[in-house]
Amino acid sequence: MSTEFTEWLRSQSDDRLRALVSVRPELITPVPAHLEGLAGRAGSPSAVGRALDRLDRFTLAVMETLVVLPAPVPYRSLRAQLARALPGAAGPAFQSALKEAVERLRTMALVYGPDRALTPAPGVRGALDAPAGLGPPAEEAFRHHSAERLAELIQDAGGEGGDTREALATLLGDPEIVGRLVEEVSPQARSALNELAWGPASGRVPNARREVRAATAQSPIEQLLSRALLAATGEETVVLPREVALFLRDGRIHRDLSPLPPASGGTERDQGLADRTAAGQAFTFTRAVEELCERWSVDPPGVLRSGGLAVRDLRRVATLLDLPEWVAGMIIEVCYAAGLVAASGAVDGEWMPTPGYDGWRVKATEDRWAVLAGAWLTMDRVPGVIGERDERDRLLNALHPDLRRAAAAEVRATTLAMLAATPGVAPTLDAVRTRLAWEQPRRRGGQRDQLVEFTLREAEQIGVTGLGLLSGHGRALLPEALDGPGVSGDPGGGRAASAARLLLPLLPEPLDHVLLQADLTAVAPGPLTGDLRRWLALAAEVESTGGATVYRFDERSIRRALDSGQGAEEMLAMLERHSTTPVPQPLSYLVTDVARRHGRMRVGTASAYVRCDDSSLLDEVMADKRAIPLRLRRLAPTVIAAQSSRPTLVDSLRAMGYAPAAESLDGDVIITQLDVRRTESTLAARAPVTFGGPEADVVAAAVRAVRAGDAAHQARRAPVAAPGGQVPRSPATATIVALREAIRQGSQVWIGYLDSQGNATSRILEPARMEGGYLTAYDETRAAVHRFALHRITGIADIA
Repeated sequence: MSTEFTEWLRSQSDDRLRALVSVRPELITPVPAHLEGLAGRAGSPSAVGRALDRLDRFTLAVMETLVVLPAPVPYRSLRAQLARALPGAAGPAFQSALKEAVERLRTMALVYGPDRALTPAPGVRGALDAPAGLGPPAEEAFRHHSAERLAELIQDAGGEGGDTREALATLLGDPEIVGRLVEEVSPQARSALNELAWGPASGRVPNARREVRAATAQSPIEQLLSRALLAATGEETVVLPREVALFLRDGRIHRDLSPLPPASGGTERDQGLADRTAAGQAFTFTRAVEELCERWSVDPPGVLRSGGLAVRDLRRVATLLDLPEWVAGMIIEVCYAAGLVAASGAVDGEWMPTPGYDGWRVKATEDRWAVLAGAWLTMDRVPGVIGERDERDRLLNALHPDLRRAAAAEVRATTLAMLAATPGVAPTLDAVRTRLAWEQPRRRGGQRDQLVEFTLREAEQIGVTGLGLLSGHGRALLPEALDGPGVSGDPGGGRAASAARLLLPLLPEPLDHVLLQADLTAVAPGPLTGDLRRWLALAAEVESTGGATVYRFDERSIRRALDSGQGAEEMLAMLERHSTTPVPQPLSYLVTDVARRHGRMRVGTASAYVRCDDSSLLDEVMADKRAIPLRLRRLAPTVIAAQSSRPTLVDSLRAMGYAPAAESLDGDVIITQLDVRRTESTLAARAPVTFGGPEADVVAAAVRAVRAGDAAHQARRAPVAAPGGQVPRSPATATIVALREAIRQGSQVWIGYLDSQGNATSRILEPARMEGGYLTAYDETRAAVHRFALHRITGIADIA
């Protein structure tokens, strides 16, 4: 690690160090012991790669230019080189962008030094192995060549002698010599050079290792290899040395460059209309989630052995919600990410709601949507790949473990941040991809483009965007700055509350009434309150949806409500209370008739039994041919035994037209509740996704610790022994009071301490916490955090 770089870091102010670790939070995970450790970590390949991935195209071009030019680079030389790549004159916009880019690179510790001597930080050259599409320098490109071959190349290039790579690199660094060599080759060879000039700088050719002299070279590639205009790096690979490429580029490092991001093409939209459209989608999405969870409470699908959801179950959900399969898959994945559904077991389990769903469904609609949108924004699962196949040609089902993608949350946040930067304009997919390719050129790729497409269509479906514009409530969910101090991946705090507050005025007012009709239907002219909607889902079947929802009452749905513990009078009272019209007589008759017959026949466990006070009713059952598979046996005039299970017997009797009720061993009717089928969520142990770095107080504490550790590391002090073996001594009460004051002020103290052998030593500490009879402090004499027993501290004195 460069000592010069370490000293430059040490000379930076605390504000500069805080800015550094804020934009590069990996440097303090964990907190290094001193500034040498911080410098070493900043120059590691992984840390440098992460930092470079955060650069936009122009800032990356500045960094590449600094790497290519001989260090140190004066600011004026940097500006002149970059200006050559501009399509027009270097105006004020370029000057301002260049200053910002250099300052950003300096803040990120990718570049250090004053403007007159800008130097790439250690590790940057290694991370940028092909800056601006250039190949390696000649010294590196010819590193596998023998001294004899190097001597031949130098001689054929017109050199005066030598057999080292340095001598060959010196020749290729002379534009006149390279120009003469290029003039000597054929037009076909020159065409091959032009193809490699602007990158990629490597290619594949047969017999690349064949050693041919310039006088006997025949093919275009042989002409180039014999004159050192190409370097063989393998049996079939060649590379264009950097010096030759710069000559072919006429000294320019970049072909074209723009200090400004590309303009966002798109369609202008009204923001108010977009917000209302997004609110409608948000309401629909939230209601679909509730409908899914209610259905899975009663009829949960099974878990595949691979861990996902079967294709037929996904199609069943799509039919239930009347939505395309990709939307149904997204709803299921968001439910899972929000902890509303989970698998009841690892093998042969079922997908069913969790107790968290019961808490979620009692929230207001806007709060429920904020939970769902926050889960979608931060989840690392990608619903868009449902139905595709993995590298082993295995189908990727919904809820499959392999649906996770590490970059998913970051791509969603970046894409939505780009939409936030273009208010009033709905950009096209190509415009978004082009802008993101400029913002993060090192991260572009096919998978990233696919994630951008998924983000845009899912954001529209969930209600984060409307008509292609980022909605006001969707904007409230985003972090203020992706590169700023960290924002937790769980937007359940201020951002979620703010989003819900903005969404509330745009949501339709829920209704608490329906219109009952004589054909045993109830029409809901708009969205219903949660309690009324759940009750109707229990007591009736949904016949049609749309602007108004039509529910139909029948014998089966009424019996379902009766099974859940409701009585006929209670049901009729519920209908009267929530209907704007009188309860139709046919509906009243249906409820009372089903309730009158419900429970006259009781089914228990023998394997199972049937008992009924009306013996004639049991006579009908015994005489019915449809009861033969049940293998019934009459035990008494009012009791029949069966060899089937109780649920099977209940279902069979109901299919025969009877209305039995299940009873317990005590003879009580078993009440069936819809929300009893629950399982624990499996997401509790997962770490939250974060968009930025650590919080400001964590950054400040880390910088203080690094400074203190660096001071101790430089001093390298050993435990101090006072003259004559004397150490600080003071009364215990005064010691405790002084330690508390030092903790409050964050100051250093000098203490006397008895080790386990009773030897008295002096320690210089920075106290942090005192509890349970122990003092936790940073021990500058050992450059580490230690715990000290309070009863072993002999006294305390001022550090001076």
